[in-house]
Amino acid sequence: MFFSRIILLLALTGVLLPGCKNKKKPSLAGEDPVAISDFIDFFPEKKPAYQFGDSALLRKERDSLLISYKVFTQFVPDSLLRKTFGKNVKPKLYPMARIKGDATYLFTKAVSADKRIAFVLALDKKDQYIDALPVLQVDLSPATQQTVSFDKGYSITRTVIRKNADGSLSEGKDVYGLSEGKFSLIMTDALDDKITELINPIDTFARKQKYTADYGSGKLNLVSVRDGRKKDRLTFFVHFDKNNGACTGELKGEAIIKSPNVAEYREGGDPCVLRFTFTPSSVTLKEVEGCGVHRGLRCSFDGTFPRKKDPPKPATKKTRTKK
Repeated sequence: MFFSRIILLLALTGVLLPGCKNKKKPSLAGEDPVAISDFIDFFPEKKPAYQFGDSALLRKERDSLLISYKVFTQFVPDSLLRKTFGKNVKPKLYPMARIKGDATYLFTKAVSADKRIAFVLALDKKDQYIDALPVLQVDLSPATQQTVSFDKGYSITRTVIRKNADGSLSEGKDVYGLSEGKFSLIMTDALDDKITELINPIDTFARKQKYTADYGSGKLNLVSVRDGRKKDRLTFFVHFDKNNGACTGELKGEAIIKSPNVAEYREGGDPCVLRFTFTPSSVTLKEVEGCGVHRGLRCSFDGTFPRKKDPPKPATKKTRTKK
C-alpha cells in the first residue's frame, strides 16, 4: 500500500512538473489586460553596469517582443508617449532591460516612423509607476555616437562622442538620477567643441516667411531660422560660442509661432523651452525653462542677435528679342 502511494505520487509529479515547466509567459502584444508582475518579468533582467548604444535602437526587433500600446499604457501614463511622439502616434514598444535597485528600472525601446527613443521607467517597491525619462534618441548625424550606461550607484549617464572636421573627438555627458520620485539632471558636461568653421545644417531650407533669416555675429555665433513644415512653425538652428570657447551651446529644432513676432520651442521629453522674439533687425532668445542639456553650465542661450544681410538673389538672364 505504501509503495503504491509512492508510485502514484511520482506519476502525478511526472505529469505536473512538465506542465509547469512548459508554462508559457503571457503575450503582451494583444489587447487583454496583464498583471504587473507579467509586465515586469517580460523585460530581460540585467545587472549594473548596464550599457547600450544608439545602434541598439536601430536594430530590428522580433515581433514576439512587442508590447502593445494598450498594455504599456495600462501601467505607464500615455501622456509620456504623446509628449514625445504626438497625439495620434502609437509607437512600437519593446523591452530592453530590467534592473532592480532602489527602484525597479525598466529600459524600453519606442519606435515610430521618424523617431527611435529609449526610455527608462521607474517603479517603486509596490510596482507602482513613479517617473520616466527619455535617455537616448537616435539623431541623423553620422559624426556622433551615443551611449547610455546605468552604474551600481543607480546613476544614468548619456555620453555623446562627436568626430570633428579636423579628425579630433569631442565628448559630452549628461548624468541623471532618481530623487524624491523624479528623474533629475545631476551633472552635465557639454561637448568640448573644437569647431573653427560652422556648417549650417538648415542653410538650404526655404526662407519665405517674414523673419526667416540668419542672425548673429562672427563665424561661431549663429541663429538660423527657416520655414517650418507648417505655416505656424519655424525650423531653427542655434549655435553660440562665448568666452573664447569656454562655453558653447547648440540646438536644432522646430518652434511654434505664438504671435506675429514670437515663436517658442517646446519638445516632449526635453526640459528646454526657448523663446524667439523677432524685430525687423534682430532676434532675442530667452530660456523660459532651463536648456542646460544643450549648453555649458555657466552660460545660456539668452541674448540678442543682429539680423544678417540676406544673400543676393540669383540674377535672371535677359533674353534678346530678334529684330
